[in-house]
Amino acid sequence: MSITRKLANKQQRALEILIRLKRLYPNATCTLNYETPVQLLVATILSAQCTDERVNQVTPELFRRFPDAEAIANADLSELESLIRSTGFYRNKAKNIQGACRLIGEKFRGKVPKRMEQLLELPGVARKTANVVSAHAYGIYHGVTVDTHVKRLSNRLGLTEYQDPIRIERDLMTLLPQPDWENWSIRLIYHGRAICTARKPDCNACALADLCPSAILGTGD
Repeated sequence: MSITRKLANKQQRALEILIRLKRLYPNATCTLNYETPVQLLVATILSAQCTDERVNQVTPELFRRFPDAEAIANADLSELESLIRSTGFYRNKAKNIQGACRLIGEKFRGKVPKRMEQLLELPGVARKTANVVSAHAYGIYHGVTVDTHVKRLSNRLGLTEYQDPIRIERDLMTLLPQPDWENWSIRLIYHGRAICTARKPDCNACALADLCPSAILGTGD
């Protein structure tokens, strides 16, 4: 089979998976709570190695004390650390959040930038965070957010052979329509939590099983 034919078949399968994910999770959206692009940026940085649920428990008081980039930039670092301690890696996160907010004030006139290359200048921001912020704050789709769920499921579904998030993202960007790049990630995350878990994927209950080369079907335990 030619490379072109293989790519076409993979793309067709990816589009069918997308259709089914939309049907399964019609209301899937970003689960972080925020009101402004700065707050989304901060919440997304905090979500690294932490659940969104935990982040949403921390941010109300954090944003009450420090509601915008200027307030965070001028905050006492030890107070920031105390407020976000339960999210893990709090010292590094506090340093990055404050550094990002200072750069936003100094270089970007107090506003979170929209361009990918500018977002990546901010401390604590890699492509995953930049994709989330640009998509949900501005409706701009620079790429596909690749977290641990997206990485695992994209490999299981045979849509990429890579482990590196940047290479996975590139593969997915060639297979999916740009307007669906972010909602693909969110819905795949939902599916990874509900059905295709890391330890024991429930292939018998999976609506994607017939499209998945990794599916193991049987009678169950």
